Amino acid sequence: MPSVNSKEDIQRAAELIAQADALVVTAGAGMGVDSGLPDFRGRDGFWRAYPALGRERIEFTRIACPQSFMDWPERAWGFYGHRLALYRQTAPHAGFDILRRWAGRMLQGGAVFTSNVDGHFQRAGFDADLVHECHGSIHHLQCLESCTSEIWPADAFLPEVDQDQCLLRNALPRCPRCGGLARPNILMFGDFGWLDARERRQARALSQWLTQIERPVVIELGAGTAVPSVRSFGHQVLLHWRARMVRINPREWAVPHAEDVGLADGALAALQALDALL
Repeated sequence: MPSVNSKEDIQRAAELIAQADALVVTAGAGMGVDSGLPDFRGRDGFWRAYPALGRERIEFTRIACPQSFMDWPERAWGFYGHRLALYRQTAPHAGFDILRRWAGRMLQGGAVFTSNVDGHFQRAGFDADLVHECHGSIHHLQCLESCTSEIWPADAFLPEVDQDQCLLRNALPRCPRCGGLARPNILMFGDFGWLDARERRQARALSQWLTQIERPVVIELGAGTAVPSVRSFGHQVLLHWRARMVRINPREWAVPHAEDVGLADGALAALQALDALL
């Protein structure tokens, strides 16, 4: 499908990237759509992805919260177990490789700030020490009751999910210390028990890296305004490092400054168009 963006916009975006000494990738849920991951945009989008929850009129905020693990752990892990298995079996799209290649050519390299919990930047070969997952990672677990501050990999948990009922069929993951229920190390809605030590280590590493750069370009991909974590971080980089931004979003592509460029497109299509010039 032909791009809706003008050649001038794509050229200006490519020039911003070419002059930068560092690449700051900021990514929201829209980054994963081109990999085939479901778009939870709106209630209908969520229920299309999880029809069992749609039949019972269970909204995203009701399942994606700690209380759901207390009320019906098999259902909560049916939802998160399905997502964990899906993220494991889905390959990151070619746009990840394009970004990694651009970062590799820049003097100070690149780093990532993302609200996504899928771990796809690490799988695509980005330096794990420079990926800040501000909402945590589905590939890590913690105790639901926070009996310990330990956060451990979810590698040993292989969920078997009845997708029609959105229910976990095999054994629930357990805390290795108390034997109680384990939950994903993800910041959920109404979540006062999230253990953020891993996220804070990532934040410190990213902050340290930012002190070394001089002419960064921020490439924002698929980050909307409903949950503004990603946009807020990108705007801070623009403010404190006098960076320029290339915002890629099929719906909300307006940019904060006239020198920035907004591209009304999906992540993969826009990155491929830019890569053809770079």
